[in-house]
Amino acid sequence: MAQAAEVASGIRSRALASCAAWLKEQLIAERERWGLWLPVGFGAGIALYFALPWELPLWLGASGLILAAALTLAARGKGSGWLVMALVVGLMGAGLAAAQWRSLQVAAPVLQERFGPALVSGQVLAIEPSVSGEGGGMRVTLQHAALEGLESARAPAKVRIRLTARDPAVLRPGDWIDLRAVLRPPPEPGAPGAFDFARRAYFERLGAVGYAVGHARKDARDEQSVPRGVMAGLAEDWRLGWAGLRQAVAQRVLVALPGETGAMAAALMTGERAAIPEPVIEAMRQSGLAHLLAISGLHLGLVAGLLFFATRAGLALIPPLALNYPIKKWAALVAVAGAFAYLMLVGATLPTQRAFVMIGLVFLAVLLDRTAISLRLVAWAALAVLMLAPESLLSASFQMSFAAVTALVAAYEALSERRVFAERALALRVFFYLVGVAMTSVIAILANAPFAAYHFNRLALFGLAANLVAVPLTALWIMPWALFAFCLMPLGLEALALQPMGWGIDGVIAVARTVAGWPGAVAAVPAMPAAGLALVVLGGLWLCLWRRAWRFAGLLAIAAGLLSVPLNRPPDLLVSGDAALMAVQAADGRLWLSTTRRDRFTAKLWLRRAGATEALPWPFQGSGAESSVEHAPLRCDSLGCIYRHAGQIVALIQDSRALEEDCQRATVLISREPVPQRFCDTPTVVIDRFDVWRAGAHAVWLSEEGVRVESVAQGRGERPWVLSRGRQSAR
Repeated sequence: MAQAAEVASGIRSRALASCAAWLKEQLIAERERWGLWLPVGFGAGIALYFALPWELPLWLGASGLILAAALTLAARGKGSGWLVMALVVGLMGAGLAAAQWRSLQVAAPVLQERFGPALVSGQVLAIEPSVSGEGGGMRVTLQHAALEGLESARAPAKVRIRLTARDPAVLRPGDWIDLRAVLRPPPEPGAPGAFDFARRAYFERLGAVGYAVGHARKDARDEQSVPRGVMAGLAEDWRLGWAGLRQAVAQRVLVALPGETGAMAAALMTGERAAIPEPVIEAMRQSGLAHLLAISGLHLGLVAGLLFFATRAGLALIPPLALNYPIKKWAALVAVAGAFAYLMLVGATLPTQRAFVMIGLVFLAVLLDRTAISLRLVAWAALAVLMLAPESLLSASFQMSFAAVTALVAAYEALSERRVFAERALALRVFFYLVGVAMTSVIAILANAPFAAYHFNRLALFGLAANLVAVPLTALWIMPWALFAFCLMPLGLEALALQPMGWGIDGVIAVARTVAGWPGAVAAVPAMPAAGLALVVLGGLWLCLWRRAWRFAGLLAIAAGLLSVPLNRPPDLLVSGDAALMAVQAADGRLWLSTTRRDRFTAKLWLRRAGATEALPWPFQGSGAESSVEHAPLRCDSLGCIYRHAGQIVALIQDSRALEEDCQRATVLISREPVPQRFCDTPTVVIDRFDVWRAGAHAVWLSEEGVRVESVAQGRGERPWVLSRGRQSAR
């Protein structure tokens, strides 16, 4: 037996050694691709910072860099493994340090509790002409805010307020205004694991949101009364100048093209989407065309490309210039300048920043006579964006834009190696162009599908058909006319270009409505766990960044990540952050909702994350067939409900008069009213109004073995963007 064990051990050792040698051989063969993993390691450090439930000491990120330097020194003469380890540690330390520094840099006061109605004053920083789905009325963002009765040191740096629908004030960025408003802290997630708006608001220095209870009044305040440095003042004037230009352009577009057509034209030209009617936005989402409304790489690339080719073609018509000067490089400079102007006009959002960095690197390659399109440029662009705004790693726009670009460039490189783009006859060129458009759409849709499922819980199943029509229409018709309209605006003749642009927009809207109306156009997808998305990301990167056959191992990681969706068990019960809304999971995956009149945003969020399209009405005793069955899992009366599942009895109490009876029989008690301490000894878990106030929304899983409870506070931890309310988990 001992000899057999020794033989088996030797076989295992040789197998491991052979496997290690094979991996080393593959890595060495792919050494020219190692640089592509720089932003991946940097992003891993950023992800570590946001995944932790507490703040790390500031020295920890820097110590990672010191440790990497020590490992590099120790690696001399000990093989490449130590160098790889040093590089990984150094990149993760750098990413962690960048996220820590950014968190400190943007720190600003956040409103701690409900404020008002009271007087609020400040300078208008941004204006959205109307807010779709919020009852009308413009929405303004104020800076240098002053709140009546609140000391200036505790006042938020920025506040966002929805004005009344009939507010007569005509506002422009830079105006000082006074108004009475009700403000609240930025909302926390509506369910454990859901999108954290408060975290995004923290990095935008947005400390409060709310609504006006009266009309806004302009205030002729002297701007010099606000203390600011010279550079800060210049930067602020720069932002306000572009914001004013953005508003002026949007207004002129809406005058020339009224209605939904003009609203979409303004969105494409200025990035202001709030005026687009909600039915149009929903049709664009369901048809897979919502990306056309978000100014990103497509739009910025089209503007830069049109400027490049138009400038180069114009200069080529002048023989002395074409023969004696580098007109291609001149055109590249014009394209970069035009792309920068468009970047500032649309607000320099994260997707446009990423796109501008990409475009700048592409045209820098043109200026230096290097290859313009490569994964190296994508890697440098990702690294630049993450260094400037580490929080962008968590945004859907960053993830989806870089996923699509990385997949497309990797596919382009693979096809180029096989000489698919060799010289061919004109008919074949046209055919391959159409095939290329279809292939581009397919790759982009497949690359973005996991992120759409994770962030939006929906998949547009006929997005390919819609994109095959809408994307060429946008690229070849709408955006050229938009660029022409920009050129005509100084002359007041923009309507000449906006009218034909509107015809193309009407065509896109018609495509969106047609495709959205097809049966089964949208598939609702339950929430994907963060670990599943991480597997998809790592698998996708492994597939795209390597060249040898071992790249296809990434498909296994992608498949494992996608399988996490059906394997992920949704919660059986949900309780909102004020206990006013409760939900119970039905056997078919739908949700019973306690009400549909209050907290509609949270109700929609829960339905979306459950992969459901509609809610079941809360069954009152005798009101429906299901509630009349004796063994129905959910039975309700005027005081509350009893839910039975997996051997557990849950009491959902709406009225405190039901407490005494339900405390005696329930294993889980959920109450919208406070439950006195030690009043209920029988239940395993008690969640009352105070618990959700401390810890936010709760999710509950029931099983024969017991009860598991998660709260929003448990997932968020103690971070700078989390309000401290003495929170604790459910009892």
